[in-house]
Amino acid sequence: MASSGLSRRRVGGGASSSMAADDDEPAYSNGSPAMTRSTSSSGPGANSHAGSAFQGGNKIAFDPRDLEGANDDESRVGGKMPRLTIMEEVLLLGIKDKQGYLSFWNDNISYALRGCILIELALRRRIALVKDPNRRRVPLPDRLIEIIDDRQTGETILDETLKMMKATEEKMGINSWIDLLSGETWNVMKIGYQLKQVRERLAKGLVDKGVLRTEKRNFLLFDMATHPVADIRTKEGIINRTVSLLTATTSTIPPTALDKEGVQCRAMRAVCLVCAAYAASVLDNAFGRLTYEEREAAFQRCDDILAEFSCWPFGSGGPNEGATAAGRRRQATRIASGGAAEATGRECILGLMQEVRKEHSGEEDVGFELIAGVLEVLSKLDSLL
Repeated sequence: MASSGLSRRRVGGGASSSMAADDDEPAYSNGSPAMTRSTSSSGPGANSHAGSAFQGGNKIAFDPRDLEGANDDESRVGGKMPRLTIMEEVLLLGIKDKQGYLSFWNDNISYALRGCILIELALRRRIALVKDPNRRRVPLPDRLIEIIDDRQTGETILDETLKMMKATEEKMGINSWIDLLSGETWNVMKIGYQLKQVRERLAKGLVDKGVLRTEKRNFLLFDMATHPVADIRTKEGIINRTVSLLTATTSTIPPTALDKEGVQCRAMRAVCLVCAAYAASVLDNAFGRLTYEEREAAFQRCDDILAEFSCWPFGSGGPNEGATAAGRRRQATRIASGGAAEATGRECILGLMQEVRKEHSGEEDVGFELIAGVLEVLSKLDSLL
């Protein structure tokens, strides 16, 4: 075999009994020191895998150019991608832990997930609004979307949506794209734009990531594949971040309300998660440990957040402008009962607003402007369905 290709070599030496099976396994190399198994040292680290992409991982061959491309993408978007997308986190909040399925009475989640797809693509800097000065004359949900980077993301649903947008000659607005992806159209010529089985495909993606598992459950007349939670810590982490953000009573953001340090757009992702979960009617699943008063306060705070971030520039819509119908009813009830807290909700999210503004490049950031348009569409979801 030529030295420039992958070579198979057998490694000898003082391997422990637990690694005896590894001694007969091939180690692959392309001739570079980074991809060979170290044999020059002795002791516990003599058989360490220098070519592994992860510390202590198995032997794997990789192309260093792939890692360089990943680093370039992270530097371009401002951080590393989270383990789960916003769609997956919203779905995970809605799935029953042991039963492994969503509520049969939830009509909002399908539409909300399509909005999350656009949000995720915008956060990854794949799509944005058309940068036309005249766009401000058009309502925010009707502003046109364009592709700014057609590289694949590695997420099947995101890549399918990106491919569909690229193949479309006609530019369409935010509201139109969410409707088409949801199949909410009377135009039979555009029915092919509908993304089908999004919930099931997201669930299978979570199975591949080890968060869910697949079981078959009998429902009297038919059998159905269900996906109970396998990694409860991942779901608990999402719940803890959501509850921490919505139960904070000061403008300071609790550290537990955001994802890990270094994750791209942590503050904006936290906003999108709670707003999308609210629109998808799965947010109350995270409030199981809260009292009635705490739940009402958390819903009110989420409604305030949605009102502030469903307009562009963020925070320009006033304290209650753009709030959902449920939020307006809840506030009216509080006013009638004499327990209204006038504008304190807006003051509590000033810290969150400041963190989000650090993550975008001002009023000309057409990617974050697109996200604001999606949140405005989701804020009116009750009246749309």
